Amino acid sequence: MNTAEKKGEFQPYISADKVVPEFTIVSIIIGVALAILFGAANAYLGLRVGMTVSASIPAAVLSMGIIRFILKRESILENNMVQTIGSAGESLAAGAIFTLPAIFMWAAEDSSFSKPDYLVVAIVAICGGILGLIFMIPLRKALIVKEHGVLPYPEGTACAEVLIAGEEGGAKAGTVFAGLGIAAVYKFIADGLKVFPSEVDYGINKLPGSGIGVDVLPALGGVGYIIGIRVAGYLMAGATLSWFVIMPLIKVFGGDTVLYPADMPVGEMGPWDIWDNYIRYIGAGAVAAGGIISLIKSLPLIVKTFAESIKGFSLKSDATLDRTSQDLPMGVVAILLVLSIAVLVLVPSVPVGILSAILIVIFGFFFATVSSRMVGVVGSSNNPVSGMAIATLLVSTIVLKSSGMKGPEGMVAAIMLGTIICIIASMAGDLSQDLKTGYIVGATPKRQQVGELIGVIASGLVIALVLELLNNSFGYGTKELPAPQATLMKLVIEGVMGSNLPWGLVFCGVFIAVAMEFLKIPVLPVAIGVYLPIHLNTPIFLGALIRTYFEKRFEKDEDKKTKTVTSGILYSSGLIAGEGIVGILLAVFAAIKFGGGTLGDAINLSKNVNLGNIGGLIAFAIILLTIYLFAAKGLKQNKK
Repeated sequence: MNTAEKKGEFQPYISADKVVPEFTIVSIIIGVALAILFGAANAYLGLRVGMTVSASIPAAVLSMGIIRFILKRESILENNMVQTIGSAGESLAAGAIFTLPAIFMWAAEDSSFSKPDYLVVAIVAICGGILGLIFMIPLRKALIVKEHGVLPYPEGTACAEVLIAGEEGGAKAGTVFAGLGIAAVYKFIADGLKVFPSEVDYGINKLPGSGIGVDVLPALGGVGYIIGIRVAGYLMAGATLSWFVIMPLIKVFGGDTVLYPADMPVGEMGPWDIWDNYIRYIGAGAVAAGGIISLIKSLPLIVKTFAESIKGFSLKSDATLDRTSQDLPMGVVAILLVLSIAVLVLVPSVPVGILSAILIVIFGFFFATVSSRMVGVVGSSNNPVSGMAIATLLVSTIVLKSSGMKGPEGMVAAIMLGTIICIIASMAGDLSQDLKTGYIVGATPKRQQVGELIGVIASGLVIALVLELLNNSFGYGTKELPAPQATLMKLVIEGVMGSNLPWGLVFCGVFIAVAMEFLKIPVLPVAIGVYLPIHLNTPIFLGALIRTYFEKRFEKDEDKKTKTVTSGILYSSGLIAGEGIVGILLAVFAAIKFGGGTLGDAINLSKNVNLGNIGGLIAFAIILLTIYLFAAKGLKQNKK
């Protein structure tokens, strides 16, 4: 059956023969601002909890609020351009934070490593983003146009629906801004003024080795509401397994024994000591296995997509010249490809040689193809980018080691290669969703592709600064910023290069993942739950419970359920953005010297005002209440 639609069968919201404002100065400025905003916020969120959230719909809503209701401009294509540029920041941040922090961690542990400077990170991020875009462009007609009735591209389609329903954008934009403001104030009080602790922690005397706690931060409750009870439940199941089963068992059987990699008797360890020395290795093994299992299960789809893309690839110009069929010319694509690879290879401070460049082109095009199709089926949130990165790192590290690149040089080269592949896969998936949105609303693909390029450059310049700031202020691999994916990539490379790893613990995690697969339980969310501290999983689960309440309450009324869930998601997106922005601001404060300490120390009021754990729990309960109230407000907004 030919899945391609006949010419004229699909009509976009704005027809091809109609020209309306699209690629304007206003859309570029607002889009770049949102790319920076959501890129920085998602970098902070991803380093803290190991996941990012899609920026397309919040960016579209904010765009409508600004362009339509503040600036009094009416153009759905202008709004679409803003979300296209804005979403680039989130995707680039996701790719960068999965890998690059590993180098910062090595530099903190071993003086033979050096931290990557701003220029290196910016070049790698921007070149990776550009490669992701240009590898996807030749696939647009095959995946977006010909497969329109087959591949749903859930986020892209949902974003188009939001744009088409633009007359409701004012109220929706207000919801996002409310979340942003409330979370910003809360975060500043909790982690800036430190009036109450942002982490509440309790030991359990009756079950030695275990513990319970909550990171009382708004972004975590927001993440829970967005991902829902199913995924949040899997995360909590993993946390329960590690904190209430594995850790107590280690405590019970460890006794006075000193078990590698710890250097103290198990009997003297508290819950955090056990987690740091044992659980994070078990969790890393589970996450690695989960990513690879996900990739293996997708192999039939991967092979099919790659074969179709190679078969349909052509350097010929489009015969169709209407506005909605125009892509960037293949000559421009080829020039961008050559320039990106040349910059990576020729800039002396970037550790990418000819061999790495060849691997980047091969893996990059392959995984861009995979990512572009997979997000069309399962959505961006379920795209196994980490699995692709692990597969890349395993092969590339072996190849680099065989070629004589060992030690710090080989390890840094491998992580840089993995970073670029991660960004390529993430950006290709993001552009696919954006082009799907554009196809439905009638945007010009060529202009969207240029807009995404602008978003990549802007967010790449900023993400380099954000990573440096966060490392200087908190450090990666710490309780403040666990950087779970980067820690995993670090362990993979160390293992291949022959460092001493507690492989027994890693393989315990691998077989936990295998057991989950046998039980037909989604492996990755459970594995991430095993890896992350329960203090992060608990608030996510509580946020998901609020969404579940509305879903159950309006189970028989699909319209009301959609309105409450959507309103809550928009508010939660604002919570994530607000906390992320202030998190970056506080990182700046922690880096500024002031009065014998830092500016962060100067605003710390905890010595004079400290509400303690009870204050933190009450404050977080208020945040959860606001999520409930703004979700319920969705019903009132839509009555107007």
